[in-house]
Amino acid sequence: MGEVYRARDTRLDRTVAIKVLPSEVAGDSDLRARFEREARAVAALDHPHICGIYDVGSVDGTHYLVMPHLEGQTLAARLEKRPLPFDEALRIAAEIADALDKAHRQGIVHRDLKPANIMLTKAGSKLLDFGLAKLRPTAGPISMSGMSQLATRAPETAHGMILGTVQYMAPEQVEGKDVDARTDIWALGAVIYEMVTGTKPFHGDTPASVIGSILKDEPKAIGAVQPLTPPLMEHIVRRCLAKNPDERWQTAADLMRDLKWIGEGSATPAAAPARTRERMAWSLAGLAVLAAAVLMVPSALYLRRTAPELLLTRFEIPTPPTGDPASFALSPDGRQLAFVATAEGESRLWVRPLEDLTAHLLTGTEGASFPFWKPDGKAIGFFAGGKLKRIDLGGGTPRVLTDAPVPRGGTWSRDGFIVFAPSAFGPLMRVVENGGIAVATTQFAAGDGSHRWPQMLPDGRHFLFFMSFGRSDARGVYVGTLDGGKSTRVLSAETAAVFAPPGTLLVVQQGVLVALRFDPERGIVSGQPIPVAQGVGTDPGVGRGAFSVSASGVLAHRASGAQRRQLVWVDRAGSELGAETSPDENALGNPELTLDGKRVAVQRAVQGNVDVWLIDVGRGVPNRYTFDSGADGDPVWSPDGSRVVFRSSRKLVHDLFEMPSNIVGAERSLLETAEPKVPLHWSHDGSVLIYASQNPKTGSDLWALSLHSDPRTSTIAGKTDPVVQTVYDEWDGQFSPDGRWVAYESNESGPFEVYVRKFPDPVLQRRVSIAGGTQPRWRPDGKELFYVAPDTRLMAVPIKMGRDKPTLEAGTPVPLFATRLASGSGISTVIGMRPQYAVAADGRFLMNVTLDAGAAAPITVVLNWDANLLNR
Repeated sequence: MGEVYRARDTRLDRTVAIKVLPSEVAGDSDLRARFEREARAVAALDHPHICGIYDVGSVDGTHYLVMPHLEGQTLAARLEKRPLPFDEALRIAAEIADALDKAHRQGIVHRDLKPANIMLTKAGSKLLDFGLAKLRPTAGPISMSGMSQLATRAPETAHGMILGTVQYMAPEQVEGKDVDARTDIWALGAVIYEMVTGTKPFHGDTPASVIGSILKDEPKAIGAVQPLTPPLMEHIVRRCLAKNPDERWQTAADLMRDLKWIGEGSATPAAAPARTRERMAWSLAGLAVLAAAVLMVPSALYLRRTAPELLLTRFEIPTPPTGDPASFALSPDGRQLAFVATAEGESRLWVRPLEDLTAHLLTGTEGASFPFWKPDGKAIGFFAGGKLKRIDLGGGTPRVLTDAPVPRGGTWSRDGFIVFAPSAFGPLMRVVENGGIAVATTQFAAGDGSHRWPQMLPDGRHFLFFMSFGRSDARGVYVGTLDGGKSTRVLSAETAAVFAPPGTLLVVQQGVLVALRFDPERGIVSGQPIPVAQGVGTDPGVGRGAFSVSASGVLAHRASGAQRRQLVWVDRAGSELGAETSPDENALGNPELTLDGKRVAVQRAVQGNVDVWLIDVGRGVPNRYTFDSGADGDPVWSPDGSRVVFRSSRKLVHDLFEMPSNIVGAERSLLETAEPKVPLHWSHDGSVLIYASQNPKTGSDLWALSLHSDPRTSTIAGKTDPVVQTVYDEWDGQFSPDGRWVAYESNESGPFEVYVRKFPDPVLQRRVSIAGGTQPRWRPDGKELFYVAPDTRLMAVPIKMGRDKPTLEAGTPVPLFATRLASGSGISTVIGMRPQYAVAADGRFLMNVTLDAGAAAPITVVLNWDANLLNR
């Protein structure tokens, strides 16, 4: 809309373009309003691939705006000659997708994307003409209240009229429905199709026939027009041009990333597939095999119902790096795979339809873990930030349902209930699918360890779950009920089992996934285990196997992938000063320095056995300290470094033990109770040990164990007193150097934050972190308190304590540097996660960092996995 003139800006001595409202419509107030909206839309955007705006105004009734003068030609003019070379089309598409992403983030939908509105310059492509864009508040939905005529020069929209250029309009646009960012993605798909093939995707002799083609036809395959085009480009364009907006790319950013991935791996069209597979293995590896398998998905599922012989088919799905290789789940119909992987340095949730070649990232799922599907496949439950959340695949942001500070899995019933494990200790809880107050749905008895990893059974009333820790004669797989009735053990096992209809239990035994006959109505397991897959990974720290199964005969499993970790010294600026240990694949975790900085205690899991190991600083060689077959970990030094307290499961419940650090002398029990416990910190005067204990009613609490030092008989334990015991979860208690304050983290305000509380007087308390914080540590002189922010940065809080009075002043947190602290398997305790760094007296930090992002093993998908079981 409007006429454009080349002009000279005499004040700034530059050539500009002036766009004016035509005189024949200048008197129309609606058109003038649209003209001004265009100016505001463009002025709000600052992007290298969007044509900017210098000025807007009116002189003698002529309304105008001033824009940069661009040297070049429109994409429409370029396409009049011939299609673009593949590399050039790919570059332009990525640039325009980037520009759209910027506009969409500002709440602006272009609504008239076409080759005539793309200028090709020496500096790259430029998106023009936001005359059809309609501003909206960024927090609300974008809607189009009406449509105008087929031409882009049209009056203000009225209901039932078409707005846009017909050949590039999405189905919802031509039908007069609401439009959003996905409407622009459709138009960009049409532009990409035209750039690559030289023809428009939808044809017709009249506007009406073009609209009919848009609504009912599929464009001719790109490969049939341009045979050298990589197959992935066909997939990208097809997804852009999906009739249903929910089936398109949901954001321009997702589309841009895949376009760039192709571009980074292609020098010529013919070379693009091979190089892209090589460089972006997680999305393109095994393209030929995967394409064949994808074609077989619907037919294989159909044959499962009708054919006498079932074809067992395997293929692999590489994923981005992940520190949690067992966090994935097949949809109930077996056609989609949800998994957790790292993006922008943080675990997030991805979904991969098996018929697609790539996965797409679900926005707003930062910190995601343990996904599970709604029975109809339209939503996914997951855990993040100490909460149970759900995200609907039709669009929208994740919703918080209830608290889950240390989650251990969930399942969704067809009646709208979610059963989940909110904590690493305690019963399973039940909450309605839209959120609310959670209630217990399993009975937690004395000696029980942890109820976790629930899975609904076909009747919708019963579910499987796994009990870990606790008494050895009570561990295993149970059947529970939604009404909270008594649970029944059906199988002794070391990891959770998964039900596969119509009558099979799958469980990992010593790295082998095996199948057992199971009657879900009577809760009876029978027969001998039948091997299904070799080398299936497990996470022994949480008691689950790396596999998932659907009701349609699709199985997914993954091999173990060790995350390499290393202790490194880092200065205050984040610069590495040297490594203390060699790269370690034995789940290195929970480093603790002695006060003199000469020794380090760590937790390591060697061949599945968790123990405490000691390291002399400077030598970097771990020496095993505990040798019991139980899980021993979370070491804490005595102030003089002569003793170490640790937790151990050797007596079924995690109790506190201690032993001389020189291993000369017997270890002995320090504290035994019915609740799991984890030692956290020893006061500098040696009189008190602070520890965390898990209670079924109050969650994780902080307790103080008084100690009396006797050089002849070693440390003697005294009475216990609560330090912080509330309905919220408290964790990571750390004494200040003078012993008068305890720093800890709590979720009483929602996300975990760092607090400081007077000890032993609980009255004086204050929060010191801002926008989330975990893993607090004091500077040895007490003048700073460090913690880790949700974005992984190490924060420093200036602290000023009163000498004579119990006062504490905390300054504003200051970010120091982004960390690469380890997380995940091997360092998660029965309650929470200990700090993965220590602070030395000289100001250095000893940090347990990850050397790689995690497991590189792909996920193996098996169609008709049980074909060989039918005759057994």
